[in-house]
Amino acid sequence: MPGKAQDVIEQFWRIQDEGDYSKLAPLFAENAVVEDPVWGTFKGREAILGFMTKMVEEMGTRKIRFTVDEICGDDHAAWARWTLHSPEGIRAGCGIYKVAGGQLTYYRDYMDPPADNAA
Repeated sequence: MPGKAQDVIEQFWRIQDEGDYSKLAPLFAENAVVEDPVWGTFKGREAILGFMTKMVEEMGTRKIRFTVDEICGDDHAAWARWTLHSPEGIRAGCGIYKVAGGQLTYYRDYMDPPADNAA
């Protein structure tokens, strides 16, 4: 049975699918941490908002979008398996998430290396 963390991550992906990542910021706790394998580490909601705002521009310019393939979680942690789609091809990845009090406290993505210099 899905837990509260899975509910938050399902909401995360519904918002992300709209393409305005800056709308994700309220889902993060004030002291949350995001670790992105490409862009680095962001600590605190304000830094995360800045990162998400930059992602709106970058993903649009680079014509990158993500689709979620699977989400699973309990009341405290969740993971999602996703696919990155770009003009250069697709890449698989996954995110791990920690949730407390209905807000994300930690988020980290992992992704497969590019095939033949793709995305």
